[in-house]
Amino acid sequence: MIEAEHIVIRPVRREDFTAWNRLWDGYNAFYGRAGATGLPAEITQTTWSRFFDGYEPMHALVAESGGNLLGLAHFLFHRSTIQLGPTCYLHDLFTVEAARGKGVGRALIEAVYEHAKAAGSSRVYWQTHETNTTAMRLYDKIAERSGFVVYRKAV
Repeated sequence: MIEAEHIVIRPVRREDFTAWNRLWDGYNAFYGRAGATGLPAEITQTTWSRFFDGYEPMHALVAESGGNLLGLAHFLFHRSTIQLGPTCYLHDLFTVEAARGKGVGRALIEAVYEHAKAAGSSRVYWQTHETNTTAMRLYDKIAERSGFVVYRKAV
């Protein structure tokens, strides 16, 4: 059983790689991004290494309970044309199915909010797929919908 008061949110550590990678694979499978064999190892290794490179604006937090990783949050900071401080983009958020609805996702997002404040950012934003209604019930409680539609094109 997962209880919110027993969840620890902390930065990812190098020794977390195997457990983090299981979460990462689950996240990519959830969004259908990984294909049958997962993402190429080069992408996973590069993503992982960025979390430990002080020159990279990318960060990773994990949710832990009872020695098990239950979720991850990856976020980055970037410049904006409408404010002086950095903007925080919550790039990836994932919890294991057993942890959903138990406060893990909320705790991860709130930890990102705290990191953003500490970095001088006045805003955190993210996107989710329109079919991710379970997550959107949480998001609607802790943030506001921007009304923007995302467009993209592979080049």
